[in-house]
Order: sequence, then C-alpha cells, then structure tokens
Amino acid sequence: MLNWADRLIQEYLDGKSQLIRLYKSLDKADPVDREDRKRISRMIDDMDFAIEWLKTGRQPGTYRGIDKKSIYQIRSLECMDLIPDITEELEDATERKPKMTREEKVILADILSSFSLRERQCFILHKAHGLSMQRIANELCLSKATVQMYISRARKKAEKRLG
Repeated sequence: MLNWADRLIQEYLDGKSQLIRLYKSLDKADPVDREDRKRISRMIDDMDFAIEWLKTGRQPGTYRGIDKKSIYQIRSLECMDLIPDITEELEDATERKPKMTREEKVILADILSSFSLRERQCFILHKAHGLSMQRIANELCLSKATVQMYISRARKKAEKRLG
C-alpha cells in the first residue's frame, strides 16, 4: 500500500543509512579520508533535506505558505483509480454487484490520507485483508501492541472524519 512518495522516502532513508555506514568506516587520521568524510557529511545533510521535503511537501526551513503534512501522500490518494472497487472480489448470491460511488471514494481517500503510513498499512491489512493483529505484527516486524495502537488511532481518525 506504499505510494510513490513513501517508496521514495524509504529509498532515501536506505541511501542515507549506507552513507552513514561509509562515513563511520573512514579513518579520521587519514587526510584523504578526512576530505571524503566532509563530502559524505554534506551528502547526508542533503539527504535529510530531501527526506524532510518529501515528508512535509514543502521546503524545509521555510515557514510561509501552506503547511500541509504529507502533501505528496495526500495528492496520490486523490487519484480515484488508486481506490479499486473491492466489490468485484465479493461474491454476491444475487449476482448484483454494487459499485462504490465517486463521493464514497472521495470520503475514503480523505480518511486514508489522514492516516500515517503505518496506520494505513495496519488498518488496511486488518480490515480489508482480514489479517490478525499478530500476523500483521509479524509481517511488519512490530509488536502486537504497536499494531493495536496503530489500528486504534486509525479507527479514531476515521470516526472523527465521519463525524
């Protein structure tokens, strides 16, 4: 359930951790390594800057303009094609397949966009895929209590959005 921004953020975080490992492996006493450490340090700072920009949707350090958290994730959920009609997967005895209306999709996108990445993952795996909280915990390398917390938070956010 990762969108393009979440995947890009994860790639940048992985790249940053590789740079940190390389930075730590260089010898402080060696003049060549010292110069490399300076360059790598600047690269790590640039990665932090890009990650912050992707997470918030605005340039880090600026305090003007719209300050909307996770703007790229929200924009990706606005595309209604990302929310498929799950009714095709459901078997209806009368062979009547109700479709999700555009308004329902907008409401669903609004609710999902209010969730954090982990809340969205846990909630969808639990509600849509029917996985147990323990199985979700195992899949995401989290504790069961953490999964319960994410699902509880997501449920409260959904109830708040629905009024």
